Amino acid sequence: MKYLAHREKEREQLLLDHLTGTAEKARGFAEAFGKGEWGYCCGMMHDLGKYSEKFQRRVRGEKIKVDHATAGARVCLELGGMYPFLEYCIAGHHAGLPDDGGDSDAGNFPTLKGRRKKKIEDFQAYEKEVHIPELKTVPIDINKTKNAEFSLSMFMRMLYSCLVDADFLDTEEFMTNGNTGRQRGESMPQLLEKLEQHIAGWLENKEPESVNGRRTEILRACLEAGEKEKGLFRLTVPTGGGKTIASLAFALRHAVKHNMDRIIYVIPYTSIIEQNAEVFRKKLGDQNVLENHYNVDYESTEELKPMQLASENWDKPVVVTTNVQFFESLFANKSSKCRKLHNMANSVIIFDEAQMLPNDYLKPCLAAIEELVVNYEATAVLCTATQPALDPFFKNIRQITELCPRMEDQFKFFKRVHFESIGKLSEEALQSFLLKEKQALCIVNTKKRAQKIYRELKGEGVFHLSTSMYPKHRKRVLKQVKESLVNKEKCILISTSLVEAGVDLDFYTVYRQIAGIDSMIQAAGRCNREGDRTAEESKVVIFQFEESEKVPGQQLQIDISESLLADECKIEDLETVTKYFQMLYHVRGESLDKKKICEELKGGLHNFARVGKEFRLIEENTKTIFINREEEAQEILQDLKLKGFTRSGMRRATQYCVNVYEQEFDKYNGAGMLRPVSEDIQDFYVLTDSEQYSEETGLNLDIDYGMALYV
Repeated sequence: MKYLAHREKEREQLLLDHLTGTAEKARGFAEAFGKGEWGYCCGMMHDLGKYSEKFQRRVRGEKIKVDHATAGARVCLELGGMYPFLEYCIAGHHAGLPDDGGDSDAGNFPTLKGRRKKKIEDFQAYEKEVHIPELKTVPIDINKTKNAEFSLSMFMRMLYSCLVDADFLDTEEFMTNGNTGRQRGESMPQLLEKLEQHIAGWLENKEPESVNGRRTEILRACLEAGEKEKGLFRLTVPTGGGKTIASLAFALRHAVKHNMDRIIYVIPYTSIIEQNAEVFRKKLGDQNVLENHYNVDYESTEELKPMQLASENWDKPVVVTTNVQFFESLFANKSSKCRKLHNMANSVIIFDEAQMLPNDYLKPCLAAIEELVVNYEATAVLCTATQPALDPFFKNIRQITELCPRMEDQFKFFKRVHFESIGKLSEEALQSFLLKEKQALCIVNTKKRAQKIYRELKGEGVFHLSTSMYPKHRKRVLKQVKESLVNKEKCILISTSLVEAGVDLDFYTVYRQIAGIDSMIQAAGRCNREGDRTAEESKVVIFQFEESEKVPGQQLQIDISESLLADECKIEDLETVTKYFQMLYHVRGESLDKKKICEELKGGLHNFARVGKEFRLIEENTKTIFINREEEAQEILQDLKLKGFTRSGMRRATQYCVNVYEQEFDKYNGAGMLRPVSEDIQDFYVLTDSEQYSEETGLNLDIDYGMALYV
């Protein structure tokens, strides 16, 4: 019999050709971390089940179901030795990496132990064509890790990534007859040359006491440090120090020096991603920069198809993505999320705004970063103005190298504001302060408070900004604010913390309700941003409200800041930042691994499916309200009703959505002001009472449970 893997009209792909093609690709991917033979072996064994007579009938057109993934896993178990480490990858190459399971699991269970008992078709014909490659090396070097179980689970997830990406690409090549439309972009040396041409003039600056001279000093130091050995680095640069270009310069020089494959920027907010990605595209060319997050739509035009394909496996030289995408992929078990993992190996990974690494999952996130550095040939850079105290969490890395030259001196030089703590005050007192200002930003801790203060002050030149407004609305208001600031017009902005990072605003004065030390320093970055005034002229006023107020998810940070200020610590001092994070992490303790992810991966059990389900940086305890008040929103709503859930449709819809907690949702729903957009989409509703959303403050958060009586 001629054994086939795939058919496409009249064309046929021989099964042995598919196995060999997948194996060679997987070998190439795994070579990035020195495990090429493991990738090759995984590829050769993954589809052994297709040698069954029943699958061959299926591939020739019969409409029958056949499990072809369990067979290769069964062979791994029978061979023993090192081969069972491949069992999870092969068993899950379609359904996802399974949990280990229990001894009582029956053959219909999705666990690995269940799959071992499953009755499958005879596939022994593979022996006529396939030679099982020999495994001569161990999966991990136990001398390089103090957490062997975590390292082993990461190894299997990485190997799984090599397999599923290779399998998909080989199949895609056959199905498209080689016309995949993929474009990898230019080489690292070419990109470094582009950047060096762009910054050549800057590097000539020899004025150490000018702003541009200091930026050049930092840039030059980062370029020179690019020649250092791979490892873990910090780039601690004050606001205005030019860390975006400096970090890119380090990454490109380092990648060229060590023949590395790509640069990955991991960023907490999409607003920063959009800004940075635009900077990189201007310097390096559109075709070389992949922006990968939920708000990017590459599917709507054929011209962007190469980018849409690259977003599946991050096969571009520069990738800009979110904390959510990066870390959830690292702990995922599904092939769609795991395909990209092997492309993190042998990469320079920049964690911008590193203080925003998620506290609820800090321990597993840092363990994953350490694995990438120690076992996967990656270099990582923790990049921020408020460096978190992370050293104690790294068990296998002894040295973290700072890239910023004369760091403490740079912070003194770039000091653009002075902090003034005024203690407790009433809302009325705060309003009287703001009324005397011409251009001021006021940041409070809750959306409800922001709306209330705005309503008391509203008038010409007063603006409101919070996530009670849908993204497109916020962008419109931000544009107005920026224009007012540039034109030197009156501009009083009442906002929540969403303006603290990635929003390029420059106010005379900033009022900040007490928050975490890092948040208050970030808020200060919106004052005298361009350095046009002296620090003495540029005030950042820290205050508390007289009445007590609990801020969910932020109360501990506020309490620690209050303690430090009571001890007369200066907010802007680097020592204060370090103390703040040390205290925060000490008090958080075990809750820095909220879902016990690290524990789940101990004891020799590899519960990939459970971890993939539990590891969610954004908890699903909110519901989405669609605001239908613009023409484009109406078109999107009609599409959703007619076509149901599509990724591109939902991506467009997010620009007109407000997420609310369940308590707020229940008030609206109880008042009869919401209806589901579609039966196909859960937790997604359209606002039916247009009076509850205003151009000034967005969704009204003062609605009460009793309002249903009056609707």
